[in-house]
Amino acid sequence: MKIVITEFMDDAAVDVLRAAFDTCYLPTLVDQRADLLAQLEQVDALIVRNRTKVDAALLAAAPNLKVVGRLGVGLDNIDVAACAARGIEVIPATGANARAVAEYVIGTAMALLRPAYTRSAETAAGKWPRAALSNGRELSGKTLGLIGFGGIGQLTARLAQALGVHVIAYDPMFGPKAPVWAATGVACTRIDDLLRVADIVSLHVPLVDQTRNLINATALAKMKKTSILINTSRGGIVDESALAQALHASNLGGAAIDVFMQEPLAADTPLADAPNLILTPHIAGVTEESNTRVSAVIATLVGNYLRQKQSL
Repeated sequence: MKIVITEFMDDAAVDVLRAAFDTCYLPTLVDQRADLLAQLEQVDALIVRNRTKVDAALLAAAPNLKVVGRLGVGLDNIDVAACAARGIEVIPATGANARAVAEYVIGTAMALLRPAYTRSAETAAGKWPRAALSNGRELSGKTLGLIGFGGIGQLTARLAQALGVHVIAYDPMFGPKAPVWAATGVACTRIDDLLRVADIVSLHVPLVDQTRNLINATALAKMKKTSILINTSRGGIVDESALAQALHASNLGGAAIDVFMQEPLAADTPLADAPNLILTPHIAGVTEESNTRVSAVIATLVGNYLRQKQSL
């Protein structure tokens, strides 16, 4: 059976697949669409990250495709309904990058609360902005509001609680009496209340019709002027123009954004010159350790699925 891997994967996991299957690993194939489609006529398994579009055209070029492995958890780049209609299994690496995302949330929150962490160039240049940088804030004692309380949200809550942070969360999938609230010590909260009281708001929801532009100008206006917004979920959940306006108007304390409507960002993005803003290129869930875990999980699950198909 043949496997094609279109984006970067840990070498050890690729070697595991090569030992058992005809494996084509070309991590730049994602940027060579015509070459990618040409590779798929006899492919049984496809392994992707978030940039490969598993759409109608790709599926049409892969008549033998049996399984898609996703090196991550979001599935918005994969036409899941079309895969299901064809009987193609879609396998995400659920939970394997959760710690990386949770640590990103904590780390960027601390950096934005205490701006000295991101302004070392001034001290290196011989300036001494001690007074200006002495008004940073501590994470301990703050309120973290999580919008979405799945596995990543729950791990983020545990890390924050260990640092003395009060955690509240909104998730319509869990009712107020769901066991998860007592088990985690997190308060179930309405979204409007969360936006109003949280010092840090972190997003952990998929991009669906109900969450598109969830954080728009109206939502941002409900937040404290000192609050911090962190988005590691999906672009399109935050209205980027509204966020830039809020930052320029000092109506928000800061933001860390890892995911965007357009990736890579357009040169004329409204976020380009916004103050108190950390921008990262969709890497919150990608570390050396998480890449090893994600790759190993997908190599195992995809390999096992193909072996089951072979045995039928």
